[in-house]
Amino acid sequence: MESIPLVHASLGEQELAAVAEVFASGWPAGQGPRGKALEARLTAQYGVGDAVAVSNCGAALHLALLALGVKPGDEVIVADYTFPAPAHAVRYLDAVPVFADVRPDTGTVDPQAVADLVTARTVGVIAVDTVGIPADYTPLQQIADRHGLFLVEDAACAVGATYQGRQAGALAEVGCLSFHGRKGATSGEGGALLAADAKIAADARLRSSFGIGSIFDISDVVGLPIPEFTEIGYNFKLSDIAAAILQVQLGRIDELLARRAAVAARYGELLADEDLLTVPHVPEDRTHAWQSYMVTLDAGVDRAAVAAELRAQGIGCGHGTWATHVQPVFESKQTCPVSADLFRRNLAIPMHAELSADQAERVVAALRSAVRTHSASSRALGGAA
Repeated sequence: MESIPLVHASLGEQELAAVAEVFASGWPAGQGPRGKALEARLTAQYGVGDAVAVSNCGAALHLALLALGVKPGDEVIVADYTFPAPAHAVRYLDAVPVFADVRPDTGTVDPQAVADLVTARTVGVIAVDTVGIPADYTPLQQIADRHGLFLVEDAACAVGATYQGRQAGALAEVGCLSFHGRKGATSGEGGALLAADAKIAADARLRSSFGIGSIFDISDVVGLPIPEFTEIGYNFKLSDIAAAILQVQLGRIDELLARRAAVAARYGELLADEDLLTVPHVPEDRTHAWQSYMVTLDAGVDRAAVAAELRAQGIGCGHGTWATHVQPVFESKQTCPVSADLFRRNLAIPMHAELSADQAERVVAALRSAVRTHSASSRALGGAA
């Protein structure tokens, strides 16, 4: 039987043609003409002060915290239910990640949990658009303003999503995007930092290239200019190859998001009456980018057994995302009960723009059968028999 992968990148002939143009140009490295064009497009598309193309979203988060002046010992409140990149970024600077619990219906950070965690050592908040759905930025910004904190939006999963009519990625003073292979727009790997203040972006751009300016720009200067290293920086540049792919992908984003949304709608219809799981909730004031489609299983369902059964039928699935506070690397003593519960019960099923209606129906049929087979009531009946 044909396999149905959990994720699949929508890359084709248009992207290949763009790469061929970069090869012919002689400049495949970073900060060249394709990278500059991508940054200009992102700046205009998101209506921000400036955009910086970087190697991945983790790099964008790291650069954002550097530009915002985070120091060792500072506390940064981070959304708990997510890929742990925000907490890693905080730890890169020897600062302290403080984990905020999340809403049970959306998995996004709970503003009240954030407000309760603010101390004299708190300098900022990193909110996360969990698997593609924006967090509650109006109350979060109010909290940040009240306490003089910065607010960073980790929009890694949310390219194309909206909150109160505004685009995810431009919902805070700094937004960080990902163009990883499972995202709505992808170059395999890649990311961007979007900043309302162009000075923040300038700091990030300089640090993303070892603390010197663009070598491509210098190559056009007559004479022998010798760059000076003015900051300790990193090699976080995005190649012009990836930038060219992203120019094509951003041109296709509406089409690709519409196809993902159609899959999500079909899943919602087919699973609406299933008592053993809950489908994703999308509040009326926002839209979902559907990087992932996660169902929340009833507490009595054996998730591992369900996953094993789906995979045996060639259907990709995964645990969803992480409750960061329980990861050993952070040695946290905090508790985030909602996040921990979602971490135990969420299951990601196939979601990408190439998924057909027939495949979606096959996924749902297999999922329904598996959750019923591996629910507590079914196991009890089996034991009684």
